[in-house]
Amino acid sequence: MLLSVLINGFLVAFAVLIHHEVLNSLFFLGHKLKVRRNLGVLIGVFGALVGHVVEIWMFAFGYYFMYNSPYFGTLTGNFSGTLIDCAYFSFTTYTSLGFGDVEPHGALRFTAGLEALTGLVLITWTASFLFLKMQRYWRQYEDAQ
Repeated sequence: MLLSVLINGFLVAFAVLIHHEVLNSLFFLGHKLKVRRNLGVLIGVFGALVGHVVEIWMFAFGYYFMYNSPYFGTLTGNFSGTLIDCAYFSFTTYTSLGFGDVEPHGALRFTAGLEALTGLVLITWTASFLFLKMQRYWRQYEDAQ
């Protein structure tokens, strides 16, 4: 149980750290580059998406490790145990889409719950970041008019 808590804590903390660094880098990149406002917003959107995908794959590797260990439970349903299946489950869990075709058991239920909560918080953080970025570009555009 303690190992499960440590792994889950690492996954959540590392996802938050990755997200912070991605958004921080996008913020500084936005200040250094003198690009048109639409391009600046697009860079922000694609950069944030890349950050989310990296975080989702990190959780997928966590599921893969935990699934192939006898200590953390299992995933059942439309699931064959491959890394790509772990990534699929991670994508649906992180986004809270949850088709329900893969079901976690044992300690993996805790991991799935934490990933869904983490995904909700980080997606909301991204939405706030992009809103502020768009607001900044709109303000600059209005000032130039």
